Amino acid sequence: MQQPITDRRWNSRPPPALNATQKRWLMRKGALTTALRQLGTLELRVLTEQVRSLTREDSHLLGLPSQQPVWVREIVMRIDGVECIVARSLTPLRASHGVWQGIRRLRTRPLADMLYHDASIRRSDFEVARLMRRSALFQTVQRNLANKATLPLLARRSVFWRSGQPLLVAECFLPAFWQRLQ
Repeated sequence: MQQPITDRRWNSRPPPALNATQKRWLMRKGALTTALRQLGTLELRVLTEQVRSLTREDSHLLGLPSQQPVWVREIVMRIDGVECIVARSLTPLRASHGVWQGIRRLRTRPLADMLYHDASIRRSDFEVARLMRRSALFQTVQRNLANKATLPLLARRSVFWRSGQPLLVAECFLPAFWQRLQ
């Protein structure tokens, strides 16, 4: 695995001001969709799947130059019809035709269907952030949701590695998610 370049907006630990529930969900290991299904009926809606340029924010974690082409998949997850999580996954375009080609065929299935059944896949530690307006994940939230979310939004990200190729997964927990847990 390549060593990531540090991005100070993202940290290896949740901010101390968060409550125990927020910290637990932000650092929860395993497939997020498995845990979400325990809260209610989970639905996944694909927002976009397309080629984009790697952002500077994401390039730091991957240790790759910004502006290179990447395959991006953005989705929203609903629990009992309520939008709770927005996720953004990306991999270098070449990897989306190679070791990560499965990301192009998921449709409305969760990414976990592809990630947790292959022992050769390794996951990095989580990084957590309060999203900033210029964050690609925040922009995804604002572009695609009927109820525009306001800051601060809590998010986590990690990188899955297969055959030396990265797949970055970032998940934003919307205010409705935290309200549901109360």
